[in-house]
Amino acid sequence: MSNTAAEMQSLEGQLSGRLLVVEDDQSTREWVSALAERLGFEVETGASGEEALAACAAARPDLVTLDVLLPGISGIETLRSLKSVYPTLPVIMVSGHGQTQTIVEAVRCGANDFLRKPLNPVELEQALERAASAPVELTGPIGRAARARVLGSSDKIQAVQRVVERVADTDITVLICGESGTGKEVVAQQVLENSRRATRPFIKVNCAALPHELLESELFGYEKGAFTGAEKRKLGKFEIANGGTIFLDEISEMHPALQAKLLQVLQDGQFVRLGGESDIQVDARVIAATTRDLAREVSEGRFREDLFYRIGVTILDLPPQRGQRVGTAATRTPRRDPAAGGPLSPALRTGLRQAGASALRRTARSVS
Repeated sequence: MSNTAAEMQSLEGQLSGRLLVVEDDQSTREWVSALAERLGFEVETGASGEEALAACAAARPDLVTLDVLLPGISGIETLRSLKSVYPTLPVIMVSGHGQTQTIVEAVRCGANDFLRKPLNPVELEQALERAASAPVELTGPIGRAARARVLGSSDKIQAVQRVVERVADTDITVLICGESGTGKEVVAQQVLENSRRATRPFIKVNCAALPHELLESELFGYEKGAFTGAEKRKLGKFEIANGGTIFLDEISEMHPALQAKLLQVLQDGQFVRLGGESDIQVDARVIAATTRDLAREVSEGRFREDLFYRIGVTILDLPPQRGQRVGTAATRTPRRDPAAGGPLSPALRTGLRQAGASALRRTARSVS
């Protein structure tokens, strides 16, 4: 028996609850329903956002899988409506596109998970298991013990924590901003601990601790003979973090030449070791932190604008430790027109512009 089949069989009949499957494609709807029923769910289906809202009004399900592209009311609008009435209802978004702006919009609206089509049965089963076992209250996903590790308990701090809960189990890049001692690494650990990469490598790199040349070899490795003293091949931190997460602390101190190489990794998921010729493919989630105002660093020419918008899909601003009871923690997205330049694709530039504008409006309301 294959590993996939064995993993699926291990949970057959082990889950329970009422699942609402909202999908306009009949074959996909039937496939998801059949898989969920084998796991033990009682399944109801809908082919549109309107049907989903009506089904929830008639008898609230325990969790929902919701397609992004639906006839009539879109999946995102349906998600907003569901969360406004049932804020603790777990919702798994499904999309054949998985564009950055769609993922950002979904998690900011309260989605618990985001899956791409074609659906992988094991990934779907795992998402259903997580959603079915998730605590109902917002204190659940991160947990009281983890929350207690972040000093401060103001409403605005809690607003940041709620965004952490929503983005943790995605692959969205996160930029954490704040003065020294505000808990940036603690927040990065929370993102890790509540993600699907929690058991995979978590590699920390302080970009201010090494000069440019050493930092490049530290991040990307080198081949034997790449320079004097390179007696054997060395793997870089990105290779070691493959499948897991890399935390780039003090990213504002990274040399501009190295910023360009990091941008390539974020865009293409690949790089070349120093002295190498072959592309190395990696899958590592990037969480970055800085004590500086990166927007100002960009305006003054010390940090690449296109990299700023790659690492700052979600930005968490942590308040200073002093006076934290009335701190000003907030969540935001980069505030410039991404179409202004840089190598971002047209679709991503448009998506970031739309996602940023709507996210800023919602964030302003949620933390005011």
